[in-house]
Amino acid sequence: MTDGVLVHLIEPAAWRAALDTGTLRPPSLTEQGFVHLSTPQQVHLPAGRLFPGRQDLVLLVVDPARLTDPVRWAPGMPGDPPGMRFPHVHGPLPTSAVVAVVPYRPPAEPVLPRPDDALGRARALSLSVRTRRVAEVRDVPGGVAVLDPRFPYSWDDNRLILSHPVDAGTVAATAAALAADVGWSHLAATLAWTGAEDVAGELAGIGWRTEELLVMARPATPPLPGRRAEAVDQREVHDLWERSWRRDLPIPAADLDEVVAQLIGREHRNDRVVAVTDLAVREEGRVVSAGQLRVDGATAAFESMNTDSAARGRGHGNAVLAAALDSAAGRGCDLVVLEADAADWPRHWYARRGFVPVGTTWEVSASRRWVTPSRVRP
Repeated sequence: MTDGVLVHLIEPAAWRAALDTGTLRPPSLTEQGFVHLSTPQQVHLPAGRLFPGRQDLVLLVVDPARLTDPVRWAPGMPGDPPGMRFPHVHGPLPTSAVVAVVPYRPPAEPVLPRPDDALGRARALSLSVRTRRVAEVRDVPGGVAVLDPRFPYSWDDNRLILSHPVDAGTVAATAAALAADVGWSHLAATLAWTGAEDVAGELAGIGWRTEELLVMARPATPPLPGRRAEAVDQREVHDLWERSWRRDLPIPAADLDEVVAQLIGREHRNDRVVAVTDLAVREEGRVVSAGQLRVDGATAAFESMNTDSAARGRGHGNAVLAAALDSAAGRGCDLVVLEADAADWPRHWYARRGFVPVGTTWEVSASRRWVTPSRVRP
């Protein structure tokens, strides 16, 4: 009965705390000797009993093969379908057994990736983090809209996140309706399903900007050769980010100070939902290269790779990436993922370091003013 994945429904804060310790130990472990699990088909039953009406919970997608303690099946509660049995793991739940963390927003059916589905796990992490860190989430056709009025210049935090197919007209109409309702100065959507290139092409035909992101993945091991970067407090990387954004953002000077302040100010929220490590290389005490690792169970994402233009070609990117892979392996991750612009050279840099393409995601946008880039270079 343990073929396929199992799930555990949890409040996000409890999961974030477990990431720091490496194991989930809910009260049931002390009181009953086990952690409650469900099959994907059963989870609506405990959700309705324990968390009626809640829309802010997450599902831990558990690979039974990674559990170190036995799973036993037992009857549920009175009122459950006759003969139904639920899985219980008789020991703490290792965070390394959780291959994805997916927002649970009934009645929408969650997309639960298999343990061997690198693309599904990558998309789950990217979309889940965006959903879990913002101030508000609304259901829309094909997925959700994320809204964060604290950071209106951050398009990552004010957009549609669509994981189920919809047509181009629906994307455009839904984005326009939200923009009118909440005052967005832009329209933006992430299209994260196989075949989304057709919808992206239709939107390009009516004036939207489209960007194809190559989803790439590799195991956390074997390690890359060479030196390693150091883990730093994220505030030490702010100057590097500011220099990069001030140099590269194609926006009017009058807006620049506020835009940069918001883009830096938003970053601390990631560590509230996943385990974040910022890694950096210094020259003469100054951070000149940095990247960020985000760990969510057994899956890690490498993000925000950035090297000062004057410091490129010295192996700093290698050092940052090597340290990120070491950190991911040390936390029990078996998969490291990233997104690279399909039309730009960094994808080749990552390919030479063991990352292979596993799929694509499309970012589409339209603006009355300007567009902020979402990718930086090693």
